[in-house]
Amino acid sequence: MDHLFRELSDYRQYLEKYPFHEELGVDLENYGDPLKKQVKTAYYSVDPTLSTPFPPELDDLTRLHYLVTSRKVTTILEFGVGKSSKVFDHALAINKASHEVYVKEELRRSNPFECHSIDNYKEWIDKVNSEYKTNHVTFHHCECTVSTFNDRVCTYYNGIPNICPDFIYLDGPDQFSPIGNVRGINTNHPDRLPMSADILSFEHFLLPGTLIVVDGRTANARFLKANLQREWTHFHHVKYDQHYFELTESPLGIYNKKQIDYCLGENFYERVK
Repeated sequence: MDHLFRELSDYRQYLEKYPFHEELGVDLENYGDPLKKQVKTAYYSVDPTLSTPFPPELDDLTRLHYLVTSRKVTTILEFGVGKSSKVFDHALAINKASHEVYVKEELRRSNPFECHSIDNYKEWIDKVNSEYKTNHVTFHHCECTVSTFNDRVCTYYNGIPNICPDFIYLDGPDQFSPIGNVRGINTNHPDRLPMSADILSFEHFLLPGTLIVVDGRTANARFLKANLQREWTHFHHVKYDQHYFELTESPLGIYNKKQIDYCLGENFYERVK
């Protein structure tokens, strides 16, 4: 999956070209090296009382922005709202300015240049919506419940928007908020792990060329890998702490092929082989 970031060699240069960090209130000079990682305590991300947002990590956010622009993404489905929502909004605005005419006239994309962001915390949606002005993001408040997939305990959001994304970002829900249990088992414990199965439920509706990015959540990514049924190429970038799944199948028809040709290019077919 080295092709994903082939042309992203200089993060600072990319931010100078696409300064989305300014809309997040990040001063690049004070921040320092865009590639630096934030150091957190062992229980920071599994603290159920945590009410403050994670600090921005420009390396992760830059990669997300780059993936959307370099792949000419039209429709994003985001699980878990936050700073990434604003980054997606910024990237989609660039894509719209560059590709709207072709997408409108040549492709079958009914939700062009839209990001649909899902979260089960209404107060968090309101906070993000009030902090960051967005023109391309629709927020969805969805209850999250514990259920099963093939008798494996997992979680689902209820009320997912009925769209066909070509980019999916999985960064929610947290492990403490899903409601209910199955035979006494749920994710509400510091030593448990997030285990979302939403993508599995609509996998067969996705188009070849779709990219899934899983932020951290390695156990959840392995759960997806074990249960996805189509021809996905999977790569775990340990340094980035991210998983990437690309649906590398031949096109479904003329419009899917047009989208692949325009957005991903001939190299996609090499990956299919």
